[in-house]
Amino acid sequence: MDDIDRRILRELQKDGRLTNQQLSERVGLSPSPCLRRVRNLEKAGIISGYAAVVDPQAYGLPVTVFLQVKLSPHTQETVATFEQAVAGIEEIMDCYLLAGDRDYLLKVVVASLADYERFIRRRIHKIPCIASLESSFAFGTVKHSQVLPG
Repeated sequence: MDDIDRRILRELQKDGRLTNQQLSERVGLSPSPCLRRVRNLEKAGIISGYAAVVDPQAYGLPVTVFLQVKLSPHTQETVATFEQAVAGIEEIMDCYLLAGDRDYLLKVVVASLADYERFIRRRIHKIPCIASLESSFAFGTVKHSQVLPG
């Protein structure tokens, strides 16, 4: 991947709906080589897909919670059980494996605090290998970026 590929990626991260003509003008290539590079980036898995970025609050999910999870015991079976369960829960937007005191960090979106309570009671408490939970409620967003640095 060279500097032109990186410029292509930055522009597409800013606006995935750019036409090939617009993209080629922004990165200083003619349309054919630009399209060829985009296709190569897709084929290589560097571009893994395209999606609309939706405002959760406007969508009706204004509450964002960061949920830290600790598992017990730490076995391959409990990790697999937890990760499989999390993959099937739509309120969980992101799940990160952590180093440190907690094992996972989940980003959860819900419509209300009552919905979050139901989510914990009906979805999370059913996962058998959870030792502890710690919730942090986001009350604002300072920065959210879809564009990777560099």
